[in-house]
Amino acid sequence: MAPGSRYGFATTSTDTGHNSTSNNGTWAYNQPGKQENWGHLAMHGSVVAAKAVTTAYYEKEISYNYYSGCSTGGRQGLKEAEFYPEDFDGIVAGAPAWWTSHLQPWTVKVALYNLPETADYHIPPALFPAIGAEVLKQCDPQDGLTDNIISDPIGCNFRPEELLCAANVTNATSAGCLTSPQIDTLYKIYTDSIGENQTFVFPHLYPGSEAQWLLLSSAAPNNLGTHYVQYFLGLGPDWSFYDYNEDIQRLADEIQPGNASVGFDLSAFHAKGGKILSYHGMSDGLIPTGSTPYYYNHVYRSLKPKGVTIEDFYRFFLVPGMGHCSGTPATVNAPWYFAGANQAPALGNAVYGVPGFRDREHDVLLAMVAWVEEGVAPDQIVGTKYVNDTTQAEVMRQRPFCMYPKMAKYKGSGDMDEAETWGCESLY
Repeated sequence: MAPGSRYGFATTSTDTGHNSTSNNGTWAYNQPGKQENWGHLAMHGSVVAAKAVTTAYYEKEISYNYYSGCSTGGRQGLKEAEFYPEDFDGIVAGAPAWWTSHLQPWTVKVALYNLPETADYHIPPALFPAIGAEVLKQCDPQDGLTDNIISDPIGCNFRPEELLCAANVTNATSAGCLTSPQIDTLYKIYTDSIGENQTFVFPHLYPGSEAQWLLLSSAAPNNLGTHYVQYFLGLGPDWSFYDYNEDIQRLADEIQPGNASVGFDLSAFHAKGGKILSYHGMSDGLIPTGSTPYYYNHVYRSLKPKGVTIEDFYRFFLVPGMGHCSGTPATVNAPWYFAGANQAPALGNAVYGVPGFRDREHDVLLAMVAWVEEGVAPDQIVGTKYVNDTTQAEVMRQRPFCMYPKMAKYKGSGDMDEAETWGCESLY
């Protein structure tokens, strides 16, 4: 809450009706009421209560209401737009976990690609840096500029076979190479999850996300997936993740615990004049980046036939080189800071906004305020990378993030670490 308060906003947050440690979902077992609170009710109820308290304390009506959240927080923002369009005038939604009923089962499924650890196809985490280095080597030049940043991972023609061990290698891990079965696993990781009858289930992790492959690095899937099946879907603590099959996905779609997943019809939020700014890091290893373009495109497909111009109220930005919500691998040093949700504490406990650049061009929340209150819609947001990720040091590089489906392209002259030497061009 601190960064929001430092802007001068009256600020609120919520525990969504339960108390638990990180990644622990045991509280949801046989608790449909708590699940519904977590899914959407507690956020709305907290907003209503906070507005009443704020109005009473300041003895005046609130002029504007804004939301900023990332990950589950991004999902909560989009859910507010869908279910409670009157709650906010502007919503900043980063890396939204909007498709909960598919994301969490996928978290189990993707881990099983790399389990058990005794399998010949298992890729030990010690090899992830070697994979990341090869991805960078192949994909960085393919986006048109060799700058240590993969700006177009989907457009990269990555050939995993370049990592194949030579004939005389006896220890693949120490040699930094992969065996043929391990390369099979790599293909699975970089491939969309497809169910029976060729049904799309969930997008794959982008090439360039290897530094954050936490979901693939343990002897068991992350609890975000396992606990969802055990306690949200109700299969109980004795359910083994090795029993995962297509029935789990069908059950999740049927039950929809807490009604947490977000639908595509945001017409009510558009009708009341609300605005959405969304973004997603292209090196995200926790929520696959492709899930947000998928959502945006389906909102487009839902509303354009109704006469709605999507960019009039909903704009989305991809952030090359950024991980989940914030940060960038040390080998990449991509501009990632733009005062998005949860970003300020990564630079320091007293930080808010973009130090040295407190304006709507560099700060996504100020961009939202300008859009709502002045009608100035952002075509790009400039990201900043500080040296050593401290605000006491100088700026290493800046770069614009373009409104989807455009991407930033170097103009061909000038310092590539200056935002002015880049322009936005269409992806197609």
